[in-house]
Amino acid sequence: MATTAPPNFSWVEPNKLAGLAYPCATGHYQFLLDSGIQHLVCLCESLPPHHDSCPGLQVHHIGIVDFAPPSLEQIKTFLSIVEGANSKDQGVGVHCMHGHGRTGTMLACYLVEKRKISGDEAIEMIRKIRPGSIETRDQEKTVRDFQQHIQ
Repeated sequence: MATTAPPNFSWVEPNKLAGLAYPCATGHYQFLLDSGIQHLVCLCESLPPHHDSCPGLQVHHIGIVDFAPPSLEQIKTFLSIVEGANSKDQGVGVHCMHGHGRTGTMLACYLVEKRKISGDEAIEMIRKIRPGSIETRDQEKTVRDFQQHIQ
């Protein structure tokens, strides 16, 4: 099977956490496995096609409406998945449709928690790594509110 990187793929924390856009080809899933990603978190309202094509890839579904921010519980669920996978030296990929809004928001919350940085710093870092990320004011506010919550 030919493997190709899913659209908008990039590591945020090498070998631990990557963001990507909607994977839609079986080669995308194999690319993730070949890159050390054993967990894929889908933030779309429904799972992508062929999500079950690679048995070694565990898919987690946290459905969030497009352009909406995740809830605090959804952020905690996401961070728990990442922590559990990383504790076993397993990588995690996270995606929404284009890998910008919902994905960028979750990635920024990860940076707030792991690097102990401000929400604004996390937003700036994610936007440098993944241009176009965190698309709405509500998503920005969610990252800042998450920082306040964990302090």
